Order: sequence, then structure tokens, then C-alpha cells
Amino acid sequence: MLVVVCVKQVPDTTQVQIDPVTNTLIREGVPFIVNPYDTHAVEEGLRLKDRFGFKVVALSMGPPNAEATLRKALSLGVDRAILLSDRAFGGADTLATSKVLSAAIARLAKDEEVGVVICGKQTIDGDTAQVGPGIATRLHCSQLTLVDRVEDLDPSVRKIRVRRKLEGRHEEVEAPLPVLLTVVRELNRPRYPSVPMRLASEEAAVEVWDNKVLELDPNGIGLKGSPTWVSRIFSPERAKGEILGDGARDPEAAAEILISKMLEKDLLAL
Repeated sequence: MLVVVCVKQVPDTTQVQIDPVTNTLIREGVPFIVNPYDTHAVEEGLRLKDRFGFKVVALSMGPPNAEATLRKALSLGVDRAILLSDRAFGGADTLATSKVLSAAIARLAKDEEVGVVICGKQTIDGDTAQVGPGIATRLHCSQLTLVDRVEDLDPSVRKIRVRRKLEGRHEEVEAPLPVLLTVVRELNRPRYPSVPMRLASEEAAVEVWDNKVLELDPNGIGLKGSPTWVSRIFSPERAKGEILGDGARDPEAAAEILISKMLEKDLLAL
């Protein structure tokens, strides 16, 4: 049985800048990292491998330099890494992205059963949380989102039970395999690669699949197949903070200043 983990290369959001003319991200000189939520997806795939002997495939869609992201996954112990890279895939929104990823997973399933697909709950560059559910919908499989614990998995009866992190509470859910999970950071603590594994990953093969492999309609993928697009992008404006009085030595005076400031801005109703 295969466990497929979807990973994405994203720009380090702490260093992202925006071109004021084109309203696009300035990518030159910006370091790229593995989407943080996806690191937990990889770790959970490896834990299933350790426990059940499943094979783990890391799957990513992106430009050629996204190979570095997959090599990090290989250094941690995934068995196979596949990069979906083609100009036809470029400019994809979440709908077109889920179409390409699900097509690749379906192709993998022709050779070996795919029992579990794991994605991070969202990416830090888009924050839509739509790609994982989109893949599940296209593959017609169960989807369990916001997973913070895999309680049990029984391959013999083809069922999985997980705990979902909801607002103010948790929920335990059972579903049949195949299943897609989207995971949160509380799920696990990612492991570090050993030096031998890191060195071996530099020599390991990263398969590259283009649209000749997937044979998708070019009009339904990439920019042409994306019904949504970004019309404007901007950095959030962050006003500088102001220190009011000396709360440690004279809290009453500081409170009076705070109240007067709030009254000035009509933030209090008296």
C-alpha cells in the first residue's frame, strides 16, 4: 500500500516583497522553504511506514527548482519523489492544482494501491486550504481535515480513526480507506535527517512528470484552467505601536492615558 504525501515549495513569507507596479510577488533573492504544514504530513507518512511497512511517495507540483523540496523529503526516508513540472501547469489556482495532483495520484494507483493521501492543512503562501479537499473530491475518497492525531489504522478492515482539531473542541472520526488527511502542526514533531540519509538524497533520483505523462487537457490546467486569479496583492499595513505611561510603576496613570486614547478614537461607549 502506498502513502502519498503532497508537499509544496513556498517562499519564506518573512522575506516576501511585493512589486507595487505589477502587484506580484518579487521572487528573486527570496529563499524558498518547505511549506511548514507539509513537514508534518511527511512525518506522519513516515510514521505509517515505520508502523505498517507502507511505501511513502512525496509528490510536488512546481518549477524545476522545487526538486530541492523533494530531496529534503528523501533525506527523511520517503521511498520515492515525483516532481510534476511543466509550463502547462504554471499559473494554476487551487482548482487546477488539485486536478494535476489528483491525476498523478490516480496514475500511481494504477500500479499499486494508494491507501492514504496526506496534505498539510494549507500553505502559508495561499492559505486557502482548498487543495487537499479538492484532491479528495476528484479521487472520490474519504476526506478528514484538521487532523491532529491518528488514533488507529487497521489495514485488514481498511479503516482509519483520527482526531480532528476544531474550534474549542476535538472530534473523533472513523472513515474507510482510501482516505485523504489534511493535518495541523500539533499532529507530530518532524524528525531530522541523518547525515548519511542527507548525503544519499543528493544522489537519489527525483522523477519528473510533465503533461506528456499525465495527458491532461491543456485548457483545463494551469492558467487556462484556473477560474480564479489574483487581481491585486499588497502587504498588510502595520502601524507602529505606542507605549502609554509606565504600567509597572504607575498603572493607574497608564490606565487613564489608555482610556483617554480610546475615547479619542471613539472605541469606548460611555
